[in-house]
Amino acid sequence: MSWLRLLFTPRGLFAATGLVALGLVAGGVYLAQTMNLAACPLCILQRMLYLLLACEAVAAWLLAGATIPRRAAALVMAATTLTGVWIAAYQTWLQRFAKGVSCTADQPWWEAFVNWAGSQWPLMFEASGLCSEAGWKFLGLSIAEWSLIAFTSMTIAMLIALLRRN
Repeated sequence: MSWLRLLFTPRGLFAATGLVALGLVAGGVYLAQTMNLAACPLCILQRMLYLLLACEAVAAWLLAGATIPRRAAALVMAATTLTGVWIAAYQTWLQRFAKGVSCTADQPWWEAFVNWAGSQWPLMFEASGLCSEAGWKFLGLSIAEWSLIAFTSMTIAMLIALLRRN
């Protein structure tokens, strides 16, 4: 039972968030390769945010000993998870209510960034799918909806880490 108590410490929450984020990236790459799923630009942005969260989690875990650095790290990670919530919610909206619509009307800076990243590391960042197509579902939810749940859960974890006294 002590491992469960350890999980809900700030250091445990940082470690769990980082490990889950890495697991979701690995799972996304695995699904793309084994099921021939084409990731869209919004999927790739979420993947990038999960990788950023994993890096932030390492730094947060190292800083978790002192209150102010721990809270600052939790705040930075919460900002990253909230960005992920927004992107996953937007993609969920596209899939549910805007069928056949592209990610955006024109190519914004972030889509150009995704295209550049895809040319640098295609296995990880190549975006060739449409944001409005769910592609694959598990228990009735699309990958974007599962990502929304994951980012929301991580946001809650970071708020707990931010507000804990010890």
